[in-house]
Amino acid sequence: MAVHTAGDAQSPFDFDTWDQYLGGNDSSQYSSLDQVDRGNVHRLEVAWTYLTGESNHRFNPIVVDGVMYVLARGSTLVALDAATGEELWTRPHGGPVGNRGISYWQNEDGSDRRLLYLNNGLLTAVDASSGHAIAAFGDYGRVDLRDGLNLDPIGIRPLQTDNPGRVFEDLIIMSLPASTAGYDSAPADIHAYNVLTGELEWVFHTVPRPGEFGADSWPEEARGNFGGVHNWSESTVDANLGIVYIPTGTARYDFYGGNRHGANLFGNSLLALDARTGERLWHFQTIHHDLWDYDLPAAPKLLTVRHDGRNIDAVALPTKQGYLFVFDRLTGEPLWPIEEREVPQTDVPGEQSWPTQPFPVAPPPFARLSFTADDINPYLPDIDQATLRNILATFRNEGLFTPPSLQGTIMMPGHNGGTNWGGSAVDPANGLMYISSKAFPTTAHLMEPDDAAASVTAPNAGPGFIPYSVPIDFMIQSNGLSAIGPPWTRITAYDLNAGTILWQVPNGDVAQLRDRGITGTGSHAPRSGLVVTAGGLIFMATSSDRMLRARDVEDGSILWEFALPAASEGIPAVYKADGRQFIALPVGGNGIFNWGLELPEPGPGQYMAFALPGDREPAR
Repeated sequence: MAVHTAGDAQSPFDFDTWDQYLGGNDSSQYSSLDQVDRGNVHRLEVAWTYLTGESNHRFNPIVVDGVMYVLARGSTLVALDAATGEELWTRPHGGPVGNRGISYWQNEDGSDRRLLYLNNGLLTAVDASSGHAIAAFGDYGRVDLRDGLNLDPIGIRPLQTDNPGRVFEDLIIMSLPASTAGYDSAPADIHAYNVLTGELEWVFHTVPRPGEFGADSWPEEARGNFGGVHNWSESTVDANLGIVYIPTGTARYDFYGGNRHGANLFGNSLLALDARTGERLWHFQTIHHDLWDYDLPAAPKLLTVRHDGRNIDAVALPTKQGYLFVFDRLTGEPLWPIEEREVPQTDVPGEQSWPTQPFPVAPPPFARLSFTADDINPYLPDIDQATLRNILATFRNEGLFTPPSLQGTIMMPGHNGGTNWGGSAVDPANGLMYISSKAFPTTAHLMEPDDAAASVTAPNAGPGFIPYSVPIDFMIQSNGLSAIGPPWTRITAYDLNAGTILWQVPNGDVAQLRDRGITGTGSHAPRSGLVVTAGGLIFMATSSDRMLRARDVEDGSILWEFALPAASEGIPAVYKADGRQFIALPVGGNGIFNWGLELPEPGPGQYMAFALPGDREPAR
C-alpha cells in the first residue's frame, strides 16, 4: 500500500468555518480566522448573549451561512443570527440537553440543508432553514436507534448518546449508545444511516460476532452478555481518504473483567473504517482487557507532520492515561515505537489481567502518572492529609496499570484524568497539538457483598453478574479540593514533527485559593474544550474560577481573560459573521466535581459571543 503524504492530495478541510461539531468533520478545533490576534485580543468584549434557561449544557455551537444552531432548555433546537444573537426559530423537544453537538448536511447545490441530532434515542432530521421535520427521513423525521437490533425495544431504554456522530457524503456515522448498566446492555455497534432516508446502510460490530476478526479475544457468546465498547466520545473523518476514525470505550463492567477473559477487541481501540462500507482497514488497541475505565474519550486529530524526512498525514490519539499515540493515518503504522511492557498483575480471584500494556516511546506523556505521599495536596486540612497518607500506605499503588483489588487500589491519573472530550486541538498544517489535561486520582476497592448474586452497588454496574461491589472514590476532600496537590489541570503544547513537548502551563485557578493569593494551581476538574486560531491564540474556559482565557500559542501565557457569570462546560466555536470574527460558547452551572468548593450561585444558562468592538475589517 502506498504511503499517502501531504503532497499527494488537496486538503478537503475548510478551516474558516465552524459548520460541524469541533469545527468540522476533521475534529481539528482549529480556525484559520485571524482578525482577533495576539495584538488586539485584549480588546475582546461581549457582542451578544442568548438566555437558554438550561444550567447544565455541554455543547459546541455550529454556524452555517450566518446562522448559529444550538440546543437550549429541554433540548429545544434554536437558530440564532450568528452576528446578533437574535432568535430566528425554535423547535421544542422534551428532556434535558443530551448532546454535545449537532450535525449539518447539505446537497451539492445547497437546495437541501439538514440538521441531524439525537433526542431521547431518536435520530432526528430537520430542515436547517425552518426547523421543520424532514418527512421522508425515517418515520416523519425520526429514526429509533433501537430498530434493527433484533431485541425487544420495550426492554431497552432509549439509546441516547452525547456524541453527535459524523457526516460523510450521504451518511451519518455514529455508535449505538449502549447502556452502561452492565452486561445486559444493547450492542454498541457503529451504525451508518442514510441522511436522505434514515435507512441503515452499514454496521460494524465493536464486540465481534463468532467467526469475525477479534471474536477469539472474548469468551463465547460475548455479544449476548457484555455491554460497552461504544464510541461515546467523538469521532473524526478524513473525507479525502474516505476513512472514519473511531475511538471506543471499555467493556462493561469497567473495573472487573473476571467474566470477560481476553484482550476484549475492539474495546479501547482506535478503529480506522472505510466510511462508505464500514470495512475495518486497521485498528490499534490502547488498553488490553481494561480494568480502569481508560476508554478513549477524545476525537482523533488529523495533522501533517515532517517525519524521517517526509511529510506524513498523521492521526494523533490522546488518552485518559496521559499518553499520546501517533499513527500514519492511512496505514496505521506508529510514527514512534510502541512497546508492550509488563505491568502489575491482579490478585483478585476469578480475574485475569493482561500481562502487558502498550507504552509509546514518544511523544512524552502529557499527564501526571503517579500519586505518592509527596504529592498530597498541601492545602488540605491536617486530618485529611493524615487519612491520605494512610490510604497511600495501605492500598496497592504500583503505577499506572495497578489493577483494582480487594486491598484497594490507587488509580492515577484516574478514569476522569488525562484528557477528555473536546480536550485537544491542532494546527494541522504545522504539526502542532495542544492538549488540556487533569490530574484526578481515584480509588477502586473491590468488596465481597453478603450475597454475591445481589445487585452490586458500584456506579455503572450490572445487577447480579459480578461477585464484587466496586465503590469508586474520587478522592475529593472535606474542603472540596482533590487529594493530590496542584497543578490539577494543564495545557500541553506538542511539536509532533519532533515528538516533543514545547511547553506546559497550569490551566486556571480555584477561586477560594486565588482569594488567598494562591494562583497557578490549575482549575479543579474542568469539563470544557479548547480551540486554536491562526491569530496565534488558544481559547478555553475553566469551571472552578469561571474564566474564559486567551493564551499565546507560543508559550501558553495569558493574553486576555474574562470573568463568566457561571462555569462553561462546552467548547467554543470560532466563526465570522457580518465581517467580524466571533468566539461563542455555552455558559451555565457550576461544573462537575466542584462540590464542596466555595462557589457563588451561578448565573442563568446562556450562550455568549465575543468580538472586537465596533466594525472591523472583514475576518480573514
